Amino acid sequence: MAQVPVQTIHRDPQLFYWILFPITIVMILTGVLRHYASVLMQSAPKKLDQKSIREQRSLLHGINVRSNFHTLSKKSFATRRDALVTAFESGAYLKDPERAGGGQPNPLSDPSSMEGMMGMMKNQMAMIIPNTLIMSWINAFFSGYVIMKLPFPLTIKFKSMLQAGVMTKDMDPRWMSSISWYFLCIFGLQSVFNFLLGSDNAASQMAQQMGGMGGAPAQMFGPGVDPDKQFKAEAENLAVIEHYSVLDNVEDRLLEGISV
Repeated sequence: MAQVPVQTIHRDPQLFYWILFPITIVMILTGVLRHYASVLMQSAPKKLDQKSIREQRSLLHGINVRSNFHTLSKKSFATRRDALVTAFESGAYLKDPERAGGGQPNPLSDPSSMEGMMGMMKNQMAMIIPNTLIMSWINAFFSGYVIMKLPFPLTIKFKSMLQAGVMTKDMDPRWMSSISWYFLCIFGLQSVFNFLLGSDNAASQMAQQMGGMGGAPAQMFGPGVDPDKQFKAEAENLAVIEHYSVLDNVEDRLLEGISV
């Protein structure tokens, strides 16, 4: 059986040192600077008033009761469920009960929502501007270079990911271009940032945001969220629960375990 010939590309060994190392070092330094820039731009959290805290804690109370109903007795759960469902449907825990049923609030009219939106915009700009500048730098100086070959075989599906900027059809998918190395550094340097900056660093968080962009769930208490709809939805979730307890027939199960 004929073997597939090994594809060999003669490259200047200096490309490895003058392209791969500079891109990696620039990405690490950019992540460190982005982290400290985000820390400097981060504003102090605004202290919530008593009604806002009650609104949030009440919704979390309902979620906790729904998630842990099996640890409560039937009577205890029924008492809590009836009280929470009545309060949620009547809007007793709302910060502004008179606005119940008024629809989604306008985030532009709420100063706290505006501060949250400005914080999100600052984080997005701190992520977009450096990545745009680095991408332009790589396209200007390192576009079209093949810098390394991976030591393990890959299928043809990885060709478009690893050989961005290199328009060839017959090249082995194991060869990697400079632009592809840049994209891998965006998501592959999180462990380095965790070592240098700690686990709660802005560089890793922004890389995670890029990886989950478009599929992020809605915030529970974010700007533009209608709390009245959230309370009524949670009331429906509590009302449809069929209760059971982990202590049901515990005596019989204990005796069965002892007899065995």
